[in-house]
Amino acid sequence: QVQLVESGGGSVKSGGSLRLSCVSSGFTYDRYSIGWFRHAPGTEREGVAALDTDGLTTYANSVKGRFTISRGNVKTIVYLELNDLKPEDTAMYYCAACHFCSAESFYTIVKTGAGYWGQGTQVTVSS
Repeated sequence: QVQLVESGGGSVKSGGSLRLSCVSSGFTYDRYSIGWFRHAPGTEREGVAALDTDGLTTYANSVKGRFTISRGNVKTIVYLELNDLKPEDTAMYYCAACHFCSAESFYTIVKTGAGYWGQGTQVTVSS
């Protein structure tokens, strides 16, 4: 059974940092691309970052240069480093997995339902 478990969210002040973790189980890690979405009340769910099985990454324009997605030494863990956080980064952050999706197509494919989701971790940034 595929499981994705996020952790690392919290409350920080503007300019602060957090590191989110996504621990996966139930599938072979090198066959699945992993990415992060976020969803704030009253907004559309937004793809934030993705890491595909070739090691390629993609980022939303709103987070480029501030967020970094990477796979840990323990290969079933994918991290999202959030730096220089802003109040508009406040959202529930979700980890998602997609079988052999490219970084470019990750958000589209997962949004259509062809992927797996975690339960989310809340990030709150105050000014």
